[in-house]
Amino acid sequence: MTPSVATSSAALTPATQVALVDALVEQGWYVGNGVIDLGLCEALNSEVLHRAVYNGLDEAGIGRGQQHLLRKDIRGDAIHWLDRESVAQRRYLEAMSELQQALNHALFLGLFEYEAHFAHYPPGAFYQRHLDSFRGRANRVISTVGYLTPDWPSDGGGEMVIYHPDDPSQEVARVVPEAGTFACFLSEKIPHEVLPTRCPRTSIAGWFRRNASLGGVLDPAR
Repeated sequence: MTPSVATSSAALTPATQVALVDALVEQGWYVGNGVIDLGLCEALNSEVLHRAVYNGLDEAGIGRGQQHLLRKDIRGDAIHWLDRESVAQRRYLEAMSELQQALNHALFLGLFEYEAHFAHYPPGAFYQRHLDSFRGRANRVISTVGYLTPDWPSDGGGEMVIYHPDDPSQEVARVVPEAGTFACFLSEKIPHEVLPTRCPRTSIAGWFRRNASLGGVLDPAR
């Protein structure tokens, strides 16, 4: 049975939004613990685990469009793009819509939309160091990760490692994938990776995008 979704707002508080914007300006990344409502995390986590059991996830690849490839040696998660089909998904996306407005207001980024998918990492899965967008070539501007797994063990692995934008060998943060934690960073500047996990690991990866029309097609498909 799907857990009931808490009725309190899922949106980031004004104080959190200010801290997030300041961190993006000062260092290009932000990590906050206890940011996402735990009741919402529980409902979303139940949804992605149900999909994992009943083959409702797709193997994740690298690249987009015709350049999309499955490379288990690079990433081992499975995904499902959020489609607003559940109350929990809608609440999470509404929170991201509010954050989008706050980012546009504070930083004049011209963010056009938000796309996101569930990510399920089975034991042993990882994602090698990478950028979410190549500089000047893509429309992903700010990446987000909302973590869903409760009671993450200290030896569970699966941390997201954030590296310095000017020195990809320098680790600047290590994010434990505990439910309620929320991270975001500049998509084309911040290298990051997911270390091998020892436990099933669930999250929502998302990207705020600018409009990038090509060949008369508005904001081409992901």
